[in-house]
Amino acid sequence: QLVESGGGLVQPGGSLRLSCVASGSIFSVYTMGWYRQASGKERELVATITSGGRINSGDFVKGRFTISRDNAKTTVSLEMNSLQPEDTAVYYCDADSEVGKGNYWGQGTQVTVSS
Repeated sequence: QLVESGGGLVQPGGSLRLSCVASGSIFSVYTMGWYRQASGKERELVATITSGGRINSGDFVKGRFTISRDNAKTTVSLEMNSLQPEDTAVYYCDADSEVGKGNYWGQGTQVTVSS
């Protein structure tokens, strides 16, 4: 019900755009977000955006990443700039119901930052 795309290999300083398409029943009253998990580390918050557009992001984002959502296309995107090797991780799309109807995860997409 959540399908991610856009991961890949990029050089340090480069950019990538991740997208996550949700099924129609999962979007309008869900907080959508991106999390990441690097090898050997715990999953961490990248950014979330509520149905009302309020954004929360991890401290490491520091203006480099921008989350957005298109309600008409049931898509949440993550624009990532100035990528560094420490941004290498599997990035997961998340949908968290704002009315208590559950939480869903995508399958993840690999982002590798390397020269």
